[in-house]
Amino acid sequence: MKYLSISFFFLFLFFSAQAQKQKVIFDCDLGGDIDDAFAVALLLCSQDDIEIIGFCMDHGNTPGRAKVAAKMLYVTGFEHIPIFVGRHTPTVVGTDSDLEGASIQFMWAEDFDLLKPQKKPAVDFIIEQLNQNPGEIILFTVGPVDNIADVVDKDPEALKKAKQVISMFGSIKVGYGGGAISPEWNVAGSIEAAQKFMRSGANITLAPLDITDHVILTDNYLNAVTMRNTPLTDALSALYALWYQHADWAIQPKMFDGVAVGMLLWPEMFETSRAYVYVDDLGYTRIDASKAPNCTIGMKIDTDAFIQKMSRKLIEQNFHR
Repeated sequence: MKYLSISFFFLFLFFSAQAQKQKVIFDCDLGGDIDDAFAVALLLCSQDDIEIIGFCMDHGNTPGRAKVAAKMLYVTGFEHIPIFVGRHTPTVVGTDSDLEGASIQFMWAEDFDLLKPQKKPAVDFIIEQLNQNPGEIILFTVGPVDNIADVVDKDPEALKKAKQVISMFGSIKVGYGGGAISPEWNVAGSIEAAQKFMRSGANITLAPLDITDHVILTDNYLNAVTMRNTPLTDALSALYALWYQHADWAIQPKMFDGVAVGMLLWPEMFETSRAYVYVDDLGYTRIDASKAPNCTIGMKIDTDAFIQKMSRKLIEQNFHR
């Protein structure tokens, strides 16, 4: 009887720990800029604290993005995490339907078919989970917000049931390269969707260019990741190599989307403020000081601490199938 009681005690501790994990859904445009792959990797390395209930692919060639996600999850042994596909949409530069330009990363997974995405559309999955788990899920959006706007159109109350929506989104006081404010890519990629998102009434936290554009994974960290030689770091290295050959706009990877994940994992690294933010017709994120705040904005980040912690997570994992 004594040993039975001890067994029940440890089972209680196990299920209590599982229940305390933060549920997250990650909506991304994996296969474009390289930061999406690093953000996915950071989430996979953080499952002591979070429970990933689904990856959703948005914007452009979403089936192609899903294949990249499927291969990443399969080679690292996380094929139990479901992948959901959003609708195929146009992009700023065209249709994003082939393996050229930014989408060259699709080549890494073009022949991969050992893991398939779910048949349920990403929008239906997000709505279902938010309605079934009100106030419990943190939803990340780190690409243009086509899926999120579709959620708002289909069920206007669902997004309000997210515990928090953390978005790599916007340019508040700083633009690309540290210059004047810019129409940030995730906004400019689908302006009407971005406008719907900011009017949604959800509990939104923004990770804008102000805290993301200067967060760079430099060569010393990249070399350490590459030399680690686990399935995860091998996947990152392959995707980075493909991205690098076609990244005319940058030669060093900026961790835009990884910073958004960091706002959940390490909130002590950030300074935030509250404001009312709206999106104008040119894709600028503007503040209206006359209105009550509708979001929290990341304004400052401890860049060095973030890069060190993120790199350590990537290097210290030992994922294998």
